[in-house]
Amino acid sequence: MKTYLDCIPCFFSQALQQGRLFTGNELIHKEIMNEVASLVPGFSLGLTPPEMAREMHKLFRKRFAGQDIYKTIKDQSNHWAMELYSKLKEKVAQSKDRLLTAVELAIAGNVIDYGANKTLNIEEEIQKLMESNFTSGRKGIFQYEDLKKDLNAAKTVLYLADNAGEIVFDRIFIEEFCDDRKVIFSVRDKPAINDALMEDAVFCGIDKVVQVISSGVDAPGTILKYCSDDFLNIFKQADLIISKGQGNYEALSEAEGKIYFLFKVKCPVIARHSGAALGDIVLFSNLKRNGTVKNY
Repeated sequence: MKTYLDCIPCFFSQALQQGRLFTGNELIHKEIMNEVASLVPGFSLGLTPPEMAREMHKLFRKRFAGQDIYKTIKDQSNHWAMELYSKLKEKVAQSKDRLLTAVELAIAGNVIDYGANKTLNIEEEIQKLMESNFTSGRKGIFQYEDLKKDLNAAKTVLYLADNAGEIVFDRIFIEEFCDDRKVIFSVRDKPAINDALMEDAVFCGIDKVVQVISSGVDAPGTILKYCSDDFLNIFKQADLIISKGQGNYEALSEAEGKIYFLFKVKCPVIARHSGAALGDIVLFSNLKRNGTVKNY
């Protein structure tokens, strides 16, 4: 997915958010905004939004001396989600369709997104989503039966993580299908917003369930040209790829391979591009969209 002019204000908004997390000094906030502004003329709209964001995060890492300024937020999200783990497992166990409930939970966890939301009431959002009828959405937007069929046929699955905290919900989903196949869970290589890193996956116990690797990417999306060779080999050989979050969708919407995208639509640009509506819960394959993806 290419970058649109609508994306540029979001880059500035995210830069200001990160600056405010780092310091209360408005002079530094202004310096950060100036630095981001200096990048914009060199941005090619032909690149994906995560590629643009990658340049911003390189700038942030230099200014913040390698600090992970979202670490406190990520730790809080991880702790909160782990406290829900037993309750989530019980909900799955009591379900008539365990896999369906687990995938609903995985998508529900995608509300833990500080890149798209400046303020979040996570518990309220999760509760609203859990009371929703996921499968009543428009045809082509929630392709659960297709996913189940492809999962049954897959011997190797690559699962691309999104945010810290959210990965606990991913763990619930993965535990429903990992016994019968090889599953590899991929996280970011360096801090990018509140995206999950290796330490987050270990804290949330993902490493006790499946193999965890770094993609090698230092951006809020799996940009293949910046991924490690080891990751790319796994990506190419996987029978099925499950991609969580908007950032991964932005980076991989045109990629080859059998990829299922799972996320909540929080951005009007992504809504238009995916053929979904703002606020929709989506689960669809890049190979089975029947022409509904719109290339604006």
